[in-house]
Amino acid sequence: MGTHSGKVGQFIVFGLALAFALCTPCAAESSTRAVHVMRVVGSINPGVAIFVERAVADAEEADAECLIIMLDTPGGLADSMRAIVQSMLESTVVVVVYVAPAGARAASAGVVITLAAHVAAMAPGTNIGAAHPVPAGGGKMDETMSKKVENDMVAYVRSIAEEKGRNADWAEKAVRESVSITAEEALKKKVVDLRANDLDDLLKQLDGRTVSILSERKVLKTSKAEVVRVEEELREKILRTIADPNIAYILMMLGFVGLYFELSSPGAIFPGIVGAVSLILAFFAFQTLPVNYAGILLILLGLVLFVLELKVVSFGMLTVGGISCLVLGSLFLFKGDDMGLIRVSWGVLLATVAVVTLFFTVVVGLVVRAMLRKPVTGSSGLMGELGQVTRTAASGEFKIFVHGETWDADGPEDLAVGDKVEVTEVTGLRLRVRKANR
Repeated sequence: MGTHSGKVGQFIVFGLALAFALCTPCAAESSTRAVHVMRVVGSINPGVAIFVERAVADAEEADAECLIIMLDTPGGLADSMRAIVQSMLESTVVVVVYVAPAGARAASAGVVITLAAHVAAMAPGTNIGAAHPVPAGGGKMDETMSKKVENDMVAYVRSIAEEKGRNADWAEKAVRESVSITAEEALKKKVVDLRANDLDDLLKQLDGRTVSILSERKVLKTSKAEVVRVEEELREKILRTIADPNIAYILMMLGFVGLYFELSSPGAIFPGIVGAVSLILAFFAFQTLPVNYAGILLILLGLVLFVLELKVVSFGMLTVGGISCLVLGSLFLFKGDDMGLIRVSWGVLLATVAVVTLFFTVVVGLVVRAMLRKPVTGSSGLMGELGQVTRTAASGEFKIFVHGETWDADGPEDLAVGDKVEVTEVTGLRLRVRKANR
């Protein structure tokens, strides 16, 4: 009996061991980590930077195999670019920048972001380059400032390219000479590491690739990885949209005009709501942009001068001063950025100032016209009005019909019933009239 029990026990142990051995590959396969994929399309601004930083943090928390950033950008703000690059360099998860789909580009700030990736890839029909610093919103930097910004960007981009083992000489040319190359050229010049037709092709090429991350070596396993799409949150979408200097500027001006309209015509409600919301959104964008508050004060002064034009007879001088303050404030609204000057584009600036000026000019015109208009009610409204004698009383006393009412009146003794008279004076409820000559 003991021998039989021992054999049964051995059989059970053997069966458990076999089951464990068979299940281990399944468990290993089921524990394959996911690949997070996000899209960055459009200019690089604070909203995009927050999106990327959050995506990197989420990938780290989920212990993802890697984070793939599908990039298509014409460039953007240097501060936002640096924030993205810093989050990538400090990431404990491999970050892959994939310039895609066909027709996409990684220009200006996009060049630096691509070079900073642990793995850089491009799709056929894409290009990379043209990283020379330019003023955001138009304009031109003076020669000294341009050289200073250029040298700073060259040092920055070379240090990143050298750290990632990429072509630092080409990176410098991209900044100094604004050179741009195709995906095929970028692969030959060792600007990027891979050329992939699509996301599936990229995952196949990444599988088994050894990547250096934070002084460690990691072998990627992406062939059977689950693809997790990372989408923007509402806050990030809003900030990405309004963080454009031109849009933030328009929102601010719309806010000021809306609040002025509400204060000048209490009870309108809608302009006040639109103005308040616009101002809140504008200042939400300003906290992520390099704002010069002297510009905001000049714009406010311009609006005050427009309001004073309603109260003070200045023969247009206050309006001229208001326009000047609006233009100067708009030009000074944003400070310099590492990639150049951030300013409102001339087209947006001139159009906005013209619309605001037209609005206040129309308002001023309406107010002046109302002040000059002859009163139509009360005693003042009776002066100069024509009436008709309806009854004569004592010498020099009459009843006249004027303004739809019958009034007691004094006038010349030769007036007769039916004569046309003109009101010359109003004393209490009694009028003085004369014979009308018209």
